[in-house]
Amino acid sequence: MAQVRLPSALRPYVGGDRELAVDGATLRTVLDVLRERSPALERRLRDESGELRRYVNFYVDGDECRTLRGLDTPLDAGTEVMIIPSVAGG
Repeated sequence: MAQVRLPSALRPYVGGDRELAVDGATLRTVLDVLRERSPALERRLRDESGELRRYVNFYVDGDECRTLRGLDTPLDAGTEVMIIPSVAGG
């Protein structure tokens, strides 16, 4: 089971939880499970074609998933997945 950590901006979409235990062999399957639990969260993480939104960073045990295998990054039991939306402003 992966441990998915969410920043405060995304917690309202999962009932206020800061961390979720999610079964999945890859980042894609973990996000699929999250989609089933919270469709509103899905729209903030992936676009209409199922690709990761470019302004959201997904860290798998400290490494940005795009430097690994993206959605196909394998996850082991106890893997930490941190989801961090980019902050923009001027």
